[in-house]
Amino acid sequence: MAAMLRGSRYLVGRCCKHVDFAFVSTRSMASKTQVGFVGLGNMGNPMAKNLLKHGYPVIATDVFPESCKEVQELGAQIVDNPAEVAEKADRIITMLPSSPNVIDVYTGPNGILKKVKKGSLLIDSSTIDPAVSKEMAADAEKMGAVFMDAPVSGGVGAASSGKLTFMVGGAEEEFTAAKELLSCMGANVIYCGQVGTGQAAKICNNMLLAIGMIGTSEAMNLGIRLGLDPKLLAQILNMSSGRCWSSDTYNPVPGVMEGVPSGNNYQGGFGTQLMAKDLGLAQNTATNTKTPVPLGSLAHQMYRMMCARGYANKDFSSVFQFLREEEGQ
Repeated sequence: MAAMLRGSRYLVGRCCKHVDFAFVSTRSMASKTQVGFVGLGNMGNPMAKNLLKHGYPVIATDVFPESCKEVQELGAQIVDNPAEVAEKADRIITMLPSSPNVIDVYTGPNGILKKVKKGSLLIDSSTIDPAVSKEMAADAEKMGAVFMDAPVSGGVGAASSGKLTFMVGGAEEEFTAAKELLSCMGANVIYCGQVGTGQAAKICNNMLLAIGMIGTSEAMNLGIRLGLDPKLLAQILNMSSGRCWSSDTYNPVPGVMEGVPSGNNYQGGFGTQLMAKDLGLAQNTATNTKTPVPLGSLAHQMYRMMCARGYANKDFSSVFQFLREEEGQ
């Protein structure tokens, strides 16, 4: 029935390569049909689990087969590659590390677009260059599919609890269909505009996040050197004007908070290498738009330096540890 509805939507709702969304509502009639998921890393794994918890049959794949074990045990069907996912599902979510990974998963030899069904909804939650999102959307449109960018904020904790924020770019007529799925994984699903605008919002957010984390780490380190107890200092900051997410939710100082990477030798969370990548995206877009971002540039340099000093796989809050080691402590 779901396939017939999607087929009808395609035949009636599309003309040439342009999309007519008069019959977009048929998507919602296909609720709880199979959903594809590509990329089961630190973020993708809990996101796919939340789809399963909400009753969606999931067909998944990952370049590392061991990453599929947990969702398979919860009932997901595992296939060998993204093309096989596209053969079996006409709503697919991808969560991948970088632009090259997205390009390969969508357009590579075993990519989604090799087997995508006409009328499919493709949602990419990776953080990538907005230009790549636009390129993927154009390629998807040629195949009769719809591509939307929907990067996330909130980290692994929010992914696990289903409280992510999704920043969605794409055809507004498809937003309701996308929101149905994304709401299973997030507390906030925000429409930003056409394809690429979700990525633009995410890049701006992560540039500010990096700057804020460095600032919090510097302030905490200075206070500790001045003799303040780190828990007391964090308490004061969090009831004062310096309060921010990095201080009250994701504090970088070991022992100040439980359940954050700083309390686990900076394991898990959002890797320094990924933060450096996102800051690179911000720098590229700033250069292209002739936008001055001096603090963003400094943050990018610092995180690149951290990657070169052995911090690449540690959480980005390890900038506190990096600063301590730089001063010889």
